[in-house]
Amino acid sequence: MKSVKSGIFLAGMFIMFSCANDSAESYGWKISYDSGAKGVRIERNSRTVCDDLYASYTLDGKTVSTKEYAGARFAEEDVNDAFGAGKAFVITYETPGLPLLKQSFYIYPDKDYLLTEFSLENGGENISSNRMSPVNLERVEILRESAENRALFVPFDNDCWIRYRSHPLDFNTLTSYEVTAVFDNDSRNGIVVGSVEHDSWKSAVKMTGNGSNGLGSLVCYGGAADTLTRDTKPHGALSGKKIKSPKALLGVFDDWRDGLEQYALANAAIAPPKAWDKAVPFGWNSWGVLQFNLTFPKAMEVSAFFRDHLQGNGFINADNTLYVGLDSGWNRFTEEELKAFVQRCRENGQIAGIYWTPFTDWGKRPEAAVRDAETYRFGDIYLYANGKPQELDGAYAIDPTHPAIEERMRKTSELFRRCGFEYVKMDFMTHGAMEADKWHNPAIQTGIQAYNYGMELLNRYFGDMYINLSISPIFPAHHAQSRRIACDAWNRIKDVEYTMNAVSYGWWIDKVYQYNDADHVVLRDATEGENRARVTSAVITGLYISGEDYSLEGDAEGKEKALRYLTNPDINHIANGITFRPVEGNGVESERQFMRAEEDGTYYVCFNYGESDLKINIPLERLGLDKDREYSAAELWSGTAVDLKKTLDIPAKDVAVVFISAPAAE
Repeated sequence: MKSVKSGIFLAGMFIMFSCANDSAESYGWKISYDSGAKGVRIERNSRTVCDDLYASYTLDGKTVSTKEYAGARFAEEDVNDAFGAGKAFVITYETPGLPLLKQSFYIYPDKDYLLTEFSLENGGENISSNRMSPVNLERVEILRESAENRALFVPFDNDCWIRYRSHPLDFNTLTSYEVTAVFDNDSRNGIVVGSVEHDSWKSAVKMTGNGSNGLGSLVCYGGAADTLTRDTKPHGALSGKKIKSPKALLGVFDDWRDGLEQYALANAAIAPPKAWDKAVPFGWNSWGVLQFNLTFPKAMEVSAFFRDHLQGNGFINADNTLYVGLDSGWNRFTEEELKAFVQRCRENGQIAGIYWTPFTDWGKRPEAAVRDAETYRFGDIYLYANGKPQELDGAYAIDPTHPAIEERMRKTSELFRRCGFEYVKMDFMTHGAMEADKWHNPAIQTGIQAYNYGMELLNRYFGDMYINLSISPIFPAHHAQSRRIACDAWNRIKDVEYTMNAVSYGWWIDKVYQYNDADHVVLRDATEGENRARVTSAVITGLYISGEDYSLEGDAEGKEKALRYLTNPDINHIANGITFRPVEGNGVESERQFMRAEEDGTYYVCFNYGESDLKINIPLERLGLDKDREYSAAELWSGTAVDLKKTLDIPAKDVAVVFISAPAAE
């Protein structure tokens, strides 16, 4: 039964609260509405987080905020939802000429965050908005002054070699997509703000600096559409008798890394990751060295190489299997050849994988018939912006809601299933999320709605296979088991650094997918140190996929290095799919130190991306260890003991992987 405490409403008019504030307090949070400032004050454990939070939205091209409403009612009610039993504090705003606005705050026991959202209603009439901002802050109180204050930029997707970044607070403005963390790297204290719903809105967090390495304003909003969301049109408008903002998380954390992991888990509570009850995939993908030189005989030879040389030498997952994947170019195989390849993989203790791009037209020929849906022309199914097809990465974007796409999915999935494929890499997914003039399905109003529609179809037809997304948005995440954490990576230290840039500030994504994917590992034409670093970048990220040419014509260097670097049992043991977290958060480009705590000890990884040798003292306290205790440690690539009281030497363009054993119980 709900318990409700509200202000007085009489004869259709608001009677303002007799005191200046109305508030409620629970689970260490205090929510106060100031009827004078017309803003919300939020406190956590008696510390002020912000003192004037308000909501805003666009209406008929103008921005409206809760500060423009004449009156408000404050109510408290019990809730029980995906986050558990908690409390909701609801502020209802009414004023003549504006829609009814209900602003809700949700708090739960043992949560270091609250959730907030708002809805709009217009007396039974339709209302439309393409930007709704549940969090507007003119200042954030919780951050202390520090030279190590940082704010994270998180990209919308992983296309075009985009990079994450930890920014000093010396910017004028910074926009991060879906989420950000703002923190003091010394103490690790900070806040995390971001959207936890991804059904209708592309969301972002826009911040301004205050001129003294502090944070000025912060706005978390649904309605982001710009070059970094790959859009040329404004965000689509939600329309209906009732519309709602994205639900946003606002959290205060002792450790910003915990905060981002809690943010990920909050997303997963609303949209649970796609199920998977098997081990993290180890294996091979042809879009490494072979690329368009892929042929049926070479694919068969690669399968044999793994069987004869790697599977018995430790390059195999906990399920004692490998995933051997055909990437772009497989369509030159006959169906009989595809079936024969799958059968050979099964005979060799392997699972066959394949590749598809469901939302792209690479031919860019509007008059051409759509393959597998020949009653339509490609010009019928494009996503148009201002009357023109939208191009990204050399391909035209396709409308995920068009019936031709479902027909293509049905026929393609039937082919894959007839042949016996169990793993599919889906690429260039961002094309399906672009804003457009319209969609074939008239119920679709935004790009993310269209993307969700297309991904639900994808799961209808491919859902019994393992789905690995390559180029794609981070969110929504519940349609696939894994996702490439960054864009393409190859063999050199620059590829390692680029991959680790995404792991530095996006490691938490493995909590909204089953696994992160570091892209396929190539070893040829690189130094031994680069080989160690590239393999390490994969095993501490998630999927462990090789990309060498292991066919009979493949060069000897790649094969010899595979035998040397893909078969270290101590290194391969690390690869259980749980991504390492960064030790610090203030790297200029990427962090170099990463860690993962286990019951029997702690893994510590330090990369040297530079051209000179590196000496480093292992920071035991930053790893959560006692600097005064005695630990035994070993470097796993070399197998040598490590003295934690001395500096660790890491050659140029190399890596050290250290396991620090937990001391025996006293």
